[in-house]
Order: sequence, then C-alpha cells, then structure tokens
Amino acid sequence: MVRTIFYHISVCLVVFVGGCDSSGRDTIHSLPFNDPLSSWNEGSLKRAVISYVRKVTDSSSKDFIPVNDRIAAFDNDGTLWAERPYVQELFAFYRVKKMVAQDPSLAVKQPFKAVIENDKNYFSNGGENAALQLIAATHTGMPEDEFELAVKDFFSTVTYPGRNVSVARIIYQPQIELLNYLRANGFKIFICTGGTIEFVRGISEQLYGVPKYQVIGTTFKYSYSASNRMIIREPLVDHINDKEEKPIGIQMHIGQRPVFACGNEGGAGDIEMLKYSQGSSYPSFQLLINHDDSTREFFYQEKDSASLRAAARNGWHVVSMKNDWKLVFP
Repeated sequence: MVRTIFYHISVCLVVFVGGCDSSGRDTIHSLPFNDPLSSWNEGSLKRAVISYVRKVTDSSSKDFIPVNDRIAAFDNDGTLWAERPYVQELFAFYRVKKMVAQDPSLAVKQPFKAVIENDKNYFSNGGENAALQLIAATHTGMPEDEFELAVKDFFSTVTYPGRNVSVARIIYQPQIELLNYLRANGFKIFICTGGTIEFVRGISEQLYGVPKYQVIGTTFKYSYSASNRMIIREPLVDHINDKEEKPIGIQMHIGQRPVFACGNEGGAGDIEMLKYSQGSSYPSFQLLINHDDSTREFFYQEKDSASLRAAARNGWHVVSMKNDWKLVFP
C-alpha cells in the first residue's frame, strides 16, 4: 500500500544498505493432486474454502457460477508475500544502489543521499512525500522492458532481511496452493495490490502464475514517445490503489465484481475490496489473513483492529497463520 509502504523505511535502510546478494531464481511450487490445500491444517476454514468452490462449480447447484463470472481478487503485500519489510521498499533501495553506481553524482542528491547515508530522519520527517519521491526516482523515467529486467534481476539476487532467503521465497505456500486450486476450478485470478502495477507485473507470472494483464495496482502517469515508439512512466502518481480506491481499480481493469476476495489485516487497505465483493449477485467468499504467527512469520495488528472488526461484522473468514497453516513459506 503506497500510503504506508515505507512505514518501516528507517529499519530497512540499516539492513538493506549493508548487503543483499543471493543466488538462484525461484518458481511456483506445484501441489499434490490428492490434496490441493496440503499446507492448510484440517479444520473449518479449509472445509469452508473447499465447500464454496465445489458448490459454485457444480452446474446442478443453485449456487453455480458460470466460468466467465468466477473472478478472484487477491491483495499482494501481506496476502501473497511477506510485508515486513515491504518488498517494493527493498527494490527502491536496490535501485538506488544501482543508479548511484552508474552515476556517482546522484549520491549528493535527494532521495539518493538519504538512502546511501542511512538518513532515517529524511524519510520520517518527509512522510508520504519523501516516500513517493523515492518511488518516483527509482521507478520512472525508463522504458517498460528495461524496468522489468531490473525487477527480475532484483528477485534473483536480493536476500530478504532477517530470513536469509531470496525475496522470491517469502511467498506464502498456502496461498500459492489456493491460487492454483481456484485456477484449476475455472477462476480467473487478479492481483489487486497497493504496490505499483509495473513492479508486480514484472514478477507476477513467475511467482504466482498470474499474467501481467491480470494485475491491478498503483499507477504513475504515462506518456508516449512517437519518435521511438515507447511508453514512459512519469514521476507523477495517477492512481493509488489502496482502500476505497481498490474497488475503483477493479472496475477500471475488470469491469465486474470479484466473487472471491482475499486481503490481510495490517493496514486496513483491503476492507473496501472485500466489502465490494460481497455486493455480487452470486455467492461470494471473503478471506482475511491475520498475521498472528511471530515464530514462523511476524506478529502485527492494526491498533484499532479495523480489519478484524470488519471481518466479524460482515461474516468474513479469517485465516490464523498460526493455527490454519501447516507451513508459511515454501
């Protein structure tokens, strides 16, 4: 979520600038045929997911949903991969190091200077404006294919702080299984992220099996150069795909409500997307990931528990990472 994506920037500066190399490229993990949700513990939640999918794919059921209307929308940060720290935050720091290496004069210019010098105050005092300045400086002004190569290089070389694994391996295995299970039953999966759309598009197919055109996210303003036939992203944010803007992003990209929606507790950014999915004329399913496992992942909650309260009020299904998942990461 762009409004909060750099909440932990001061901590991550110290960790990231010190070093980040890894090796190897990770891919989607396949699932055993006999149990499509093998990383989920047996219980009421797993049964509810399977029951829902079975009834809406049974042509003889009153709850049947035609294939064209089986739309599923998933948040990304904290829903499909870990967000402490945010992966896109790490990418921004990675880009700073690469850009300064190519042009040392950038080291005395902001926001590059703050990253290189581990200046936490620059970002804490600058707030959202400083964060957006860093995103714009590291995510714009280059052709799309060049940016995508930078994203892929990042995922193949950078280690996730505190986990000693590639950033490509902090995806949630139970969620990968859920994506594959839904896909196998005729659902079209869309990622609806608060992160920038181009960043997630650069890796979505490799990690999740989700093609670029099924990614919705925060966007910059685009311009087209007729002389070289290229589209360039300008350093101006056009749409922040978070909170109330997520249903708008869904309408702009898909044109219909999802019947299956999944987000996470942590920043209250997915409440409106899940509520929006409940307005479908078909039976719908809402899933909220609760980060309550300090041993295998992280423990954090919203101060006002807005997402959990919304889940209780609206009858959503809540995933306890601690109790509902046999394992978290592949």
